[in-house]
Amino acid sequence: MTRKTRDAFAVVSSGAPDAEEAAARLVARYGNSPVDEADVIVALGGDGFLLQTLRETMSTGKQVYGMNRGTVGFLMNEFQEDGLRERIHQAVAETIRPLQMDTILDDGSALRALAINEVALWRQSYQTAKIRITIDEKVRLEELSCDGVMVATPAGSTAYNLSAHGPILPLDAPLLALTPVSPFRPRRWRGALIPQDSVVRFDILEADKRPVNVAADHTEAKSVLSVTVQQSQDETATLLFDASHSWSERILAEQFRY
Repeated sequence: MTRKTRDAFAVVSSGAPDAEEAAARLVARYGNSPVDEADVIVALGGDGFLLQTLRETMSTGKQVYGMNRGTVGFLMNEFQEDGLRERIHQAVAETIRPLQMDTILDDGSALRALAINEVALWRQSYQTAKIRITIDEKVRLEELSCDGVMVATPAGSTAYNLSAHGPILPLDAPLLALTPVSPFRPRRWRGALIPQDSVVRFDILEADKRPVNVAADHTEAKSVLSVTVQQSQDETATLLFDASHSWSERILAEQFRY
């Protein structure tokens, strides 16, 4: 495979005013390659737009360099106009694999989707969801009563997973985070770290009485009967981080916030 030169890059924006203004300034200064001809996609916006860009460029070989013109921007590099080409050339590449979700709906139909952040289940009604959790064909929890539960990738561990008090994972950790949302029983179960090659199955108990929805990032399905989650073996996405502010450094810094 030919090594990427990172010489040709395309600037794309979320459409927010700050992102559009920044994109115009960068294009005027550095030019702009068509997306299909670019080695690197420079994504201006927030984490949500970066994830959208990663999904759109999945397994194309293109690398995505994000610069924050959004709110949180945990996955983004700091926005600076100067030295963009040098920053891209020196950036550290992190390759991630999305989760593959296979779900069976209450009408018997099936749905498959990919998630870079997480696959999350949550109760559809006022009643607590009841979910059985099986990992690699071994039942680990016969019945989890909760508002929801998710499987998160390292890239997604700082998103919904973190807000549900799940662990932050280094991007190169060979792990997935299995995290409950407002668990009622068992009361003391706060989730688990599982190997990245695990196959996780969620079976919805009392599905008629306690309906459950599922989402793989932005792909949502209602009233599911079962959900199987595993790391994709075929799809990849590549993020670029400034060497001076790597993902590992961000993980450490985030864990010492108070």
